[in-house]
Amino acid sequence: MSIITQSIANADREVRYLNPGELSAIHDFYQSGSERLRIAAILSVHESQIVEKGSRKFWERCPITPSNCGNPVYQASCLRDQSWYLRLVTYAVVVGNVEPIETSGIRGAKAMYTSLGVPLENLVKCMGCLKEAALEMLPYDDGLEVASYFDYIIQGMK
Repeated sequence: MSIITQSIANADREVRYLNPGELSAIHDFYQSGSERLRIAAILSVHESQIVEKGSRKFWERCPITPSNCGNPVYQASCLRDQSWYLRLVTYAVVVGNVEPIETSGIRGAKAMYTSLGVPLENLVKCMGCLKEAALEMLPYDDGLEVASYFDYIIQGMK
């Protein structure tokens, strides 16, 4: 839930007006909006490069994995999933919190990968490689913003 929605929900639940701290937080959220949108745009524009580079890094580190066994369906699924996670990160950057990642059902995704026989440690390594590739596209400060969302996914898959 965005800071705006959360602040309004809290105030409404308590039957009160927004307090100065909440108004200040909303103001700061709007002030940083163009930065968040700029970061999301960089990630979106470079999606295929990030996924390609992240995949190469992963397959170099984990050469024996279902997605690198020569089966084009497994490989395509891996690339598709990486793109999906990168998209979730861009959504999280835009709203400034992990809600888009949480809403997607990290726990459900973890259960799905387990049922499909995808080793979760490989998924964690793959997300780390995707994170590295994404951060290479960004200036340091922007990378700090993005890294926390990848870290949230990684921790959720452990």
